[in-house]
Amino acid sequence: MSAQDAISAITVLFIVGMIWLRTRMQYAGRARGPLRLQRAGKIYFAAAAGVLVLGWLLAPSAGRAMWPDTSVTPALMRVVWFLATYYAFILVHRALKGRGVEVFKSAGGEGTGSF
Repeated sequence: MSAQDAISAITVLFIVGMIWLRTRMQYAGRARGPLRLQRAGKIYFAAAAGVLVLGWLLAPSAGRAMWPDTSVTPALMRVVWFLATYYAFILVHRALKGRGVEVFKSAGGEGTGSF
């Protein structure tokens, strides 16, 4: 594994962790008991993983297609794709919450009612 691939792998793990943490924090304040991943959450995280894998494969060629006269490295394009994925999934999560779809749900009952 090249150094650029290692950087990309570390970055994708970091992005997965950030998506998980940010999404989970949205539910932690109003939950009683442990949070459980819901069916919609499994689909949400599977979609995020799919987009990240797609980025691993397609981002280098997309970078060469968009900027053919420069020497854009595959690692740079992957990192840009991964960051864009993080921000895109913030919007996806907001859309889900707006429709009343929960990614996580408290196992101990409904929320605390503090809102």
